[in-house]
Amino acid sequence: MRNRKAVVAAALVAVALFAVPSASASRFLQRGIFDDAQILYGNPDQVFPTLKALKTQLIRVNLVWGGANGVAKRRPANAANPNDRAYDWSAYDRAVNYASQYGIKVVFSILGTPPWANAAAGVNVAPRNALDLQRFAAAAATRYGGNFTGTDGRLLPPVRRWLAWNEPNNPAFLRPQYRKVRGSYIAQSPTDYAKICNAIYRGVSVTTLGASKVACGVTSPRGNNEPSSARPALSPIAFLRGMKKAGATKFDAYAHHPYYGSPTETPSTPPPLGKRGVEPTAITLGNINVLIKEITRLYGNKRIWITEYGYQTNPPDPIFGVTLTKQAQYVTQAYGIMKKHPRIDMMLWFLLRDERRARLEEGWQSGFLTERGAKKPSFAAFQRLR
Repeated sequence: MRNRKAVVAAALVAVALFAVPSASASRFLQRGIFDDAQILYGNPDQVFPTLKALKTQLIRVNLVWGGANGVAKRRPANAANPNDRAYDWSAYDRAVNYASQYGIKVVFSILGTPPWANAAAGVNVAPRNALDLQRFAAAAATRYGGNFTGTDGRLLPPVRRWLAWNEPNNPAFLRPQYRKVRGSYIAQSPTDYAKICNAIYRGVSVTTLGASKVACGVTSPRGNNEPSSARPALSPIAFLRGMKKAGATKFDAYAHHPYYGSPTETPSTPPPLGKRGVEPTAITLGNINVLIKEITRLYGNKRIWITEYGYQTNPPDPIFGVTLTKQAQYVTQAYGIMKKHPRIDMMLWFLLRDERRARLEEGWQSGFLTERGAKKPSFAAFQRLR
């Protein structure tokens, strides 16, 4: 998610880059929902009709490689074979079958390292051998390539959109973010992620012979760039530059999660300046062109996928939530901003239904439905998007 002729030329280039979104609109923008709790583990006979009523075109599903709810229950004998006995695809088969029945396309996000692939270092630590991940991605792409028969004898529907991991600039999903070398800190997560991105791209694209699209990045909107802090994380631009330098080479789109930073921010509000007027490092929807400009510089005209976005509501969240009316307005405004940009292809809203919360600080409350299932005004706003 700065000789006189040179200055003038640079200014003209900058104007052109930032004027493009208003000059033409995306012909490809599709809208969808990301809510694993409902889509994977809810009652599909209730969830999918609701998604259909919302006119959902896409659903994002985390395809978990290892750990709790992971596909790989143990080390497979033949990791590239989707029929290997170590694999359990049942939850994902159900999701793609129901999605197909209701005319909805699936976006799979591969993440989560099994214990056997990194000496039990944790699901958010990269595998020791990227080839293990590549083989799993190949198995997944084969199973959901459109020509594979599931355990029930039905042909499994194709999945053509894939994400490499989730928020790798966030230590909750990839660690370590930094490591110390001879007394100095260096960014480690972009190096680890470059291998993850390349592995998933190779596994999916080679298996499906170009029929599928893979997005890398999948970055969270902010990071402190402070390796000695209690929770170090890289900002989107720093991470993007790092993954390029580390050799993340081929992918079809760059994915990002441009969440707001304060309930006072609208979808068009840029992040506030830092101390002493320093430019913000966060990339929200309000300054998404900063990120897109850097992607263009490093990788050319890659497509842009917004694979998580949302506003929490108050009630029930009195700290980070906006009013129910504002949430509905912001659904429309955010979609309008993305629609105007010629390179943004998708907007995935998080969540369908508010998460349960036993305490004030728990859960996320950006659903179109309350925890009890009542429709918020944003439900109708999402329905009306065109």
